[in-house]
Amino acid sequence: MASALKSAVLLCIDDNKALLECEKKFLESFGYTVLTAPSGSEGLELASIHSIDVVIVDYSMPEMNGQEVAIELKRLRPQASVIMLSAALDVPEEALKLVDAFVAKDNLSRQLVPVIAWLQGFDSLPQSAYVT
Repeated sequence: MASALKSAVLLCIDDNKALLECEKKFLESFGYTVLTAPSGSEGLELASIHSIDVVIVDYSMPEMNGQEVAIELKRLRPQASVIMLSAALDVPEEALKLVDAFVAKDNLSRQLVPVIAWLQGFDSLPQSAYVT
């Protein structure tokens, strides 16, 4: 399991650059390879040139929101799992239907790694995580 986790490539897309850097350091501490993008368009550009296993995308972003990014990601990288993040819990149902899991930003440190592992088929899902 550990070697499979370490070989996973994650793409984090969030317009909050400070949070993006924290996510990168946090996930790298678990052995993941982490690419980051501060916008949906930059994230899609990275997804078009890199093999990505899991995409972690913020719902509320200027230019392209997480729903719009998820639509394009599923077209570009249909095999990649998509986790949507949001500080708000009122993400539209149609956006949640496009992704594999949802994690509230206030639960990131507790839920993100277990959800990634679950999406890769390695572990059971934490009870507090929401899966679409």
